[in-house]
Amino acid sequence: MTVFSVSSTYPQLKGGRLPWSGLLALSCAAFTAVLTELLPAGLLPVMAPPLGVAESRVGFLVTAYAAASFAAAVPVTAALRGLPRRTVLCGALLGFAASDALVALSSAYPLTFAARLLAGAMGGTLWAMLAGYAARMVPADRRGRAIAIVLAGITLALALGVPAGTALAGAVGWRAAFGTLAVLAVLLVAWIRLRVPAFPGEPAHARVPLTGVARRPGIRPVLSVTLFLLLGHQVMYTYVAPFAAHAGYHRTGLLLAVFGTATVAGIWLTGVLIDRWPRRTLLMALALFAGVLLVLGLGAAAHVLLVGAVAAWGVAFGGAPTLIQTALVDASGPADADVATSLQTTVYNAGIAAGSLTGRVALDVLGAGALPWTALAPAVVALGVVAAGRRYAFPAVRRGVAPEANPPSEPCEVAVPCAAGDHAVRRSVDDGEGK
Repeated sequence: MTVFSVSSTYPQLKGGRLPWSGLLALSCAAFTAVLTELLPAGLLPVMAPPLGVAESRVGFLVTAYAAASFAAAVPVTAALRGLPRRTVLCGALLGFAASDALVALSSAYPLTFAARLLAGAMGGTLWAMLAGYAARMVPADRRGRAIAIVLAGITLALALGVPAGTALAGAVGWRAAFGTLAVLAVLLVAWIRLRVPAFPGEPAHARVPLTGVARRPGIRPVLSVTLFLLLGHQVMYTYVAPFAAHAGYHRTGLLLAVFGTATVAGIWLTGVLIDRWPRRTLLMALALFAGVLLVLGLGAAAHVLLVGAVAAWGVAFGGAPTLIQTALVDASGPADADVATSLQTTVYNAGIAAGSLTGRVALDVLGAGALPWTALAPAVVALGVVAAGRRYAFPAVRRGVAPEANPPSEPCEVAVPCAAGDHAVRRSVDDGEGK
């Protein structure tokens, strides 16, 4: 038994420089995961002939990734809780490298499909880790900004990475593009080994069961907001082309470019505001999204309003996932964030699937003009859940961050076993937090 001197207010420590190199490495991991997932979508015509299948079956390579990510996130995360966190992170990235290398070399569709299943399982594992990892690298009052930096990799991959990857494939071939992704994943492992701190796995005696994490106050409201926001967003985003055509606007590519650029602005703005006003910022983002849907429902025929509303939508949606994931990490605590985020990964994918299906039904039955009104209902529900979740899920003052006027208490000594690491410290020091 070893005794460490640990401040009794450790979660309230403030200040200090952000570990930029480590956070950017995690952001690049997010970038790599999104690019690996979506790159085949832009390469259907060129991948189909060498694999000897129709373009629609190449599209199933994206579906396979999403399905494996959905299925693997919770069980794989639960099975790997006891392993050192950096080892698991590097293992997931090496899985991406192996998958991308197989896709680059394979001429058999079944082998390519299996490689995509492997990538999806690695993606589910990775998404369950990133936000919690970032949260453990910084003091509690910098947690939101750290998560925003890491999740910016998603936004940049969507706005810049996928178009650049598609262009690279057009210049040097799709196999070379996937080979480049494999090499980048290996280089990223080396960067993470050098610049990202190692955290221990959870000892068996310190683990909170999956059901215990799910029942923790605040977790279910955050997951429900994730579901309803993604449902509403996907209703519109999946069918933005037929909606734009319904409004007489035939430049869908420009709309998507406006949306992607605006998401970059949204996540930057969120990074500035999140650690000071997390609840207020999330309410504003969801209210803005609901307002956008009203504008699209009432005034999309005015093309200036259409383009402006899509830009505002991008700003709102660019920051919302970071705000929601930060709320989830706050509700679960950083030590249990991987488990909570694995649940969110599953809910996130369910929201995407449900939104795409709901939009398809609305489009077929009611027409493209009904899409904004169909999306508005879940958006308003998400806004209502955040407004009602003041106590645990979306408090005005984030858990673990003391008001500026309150100085930290004197340090006290806490006895913990060396092998338990931060999990024993969390149990000893922070058990009363947020009750």
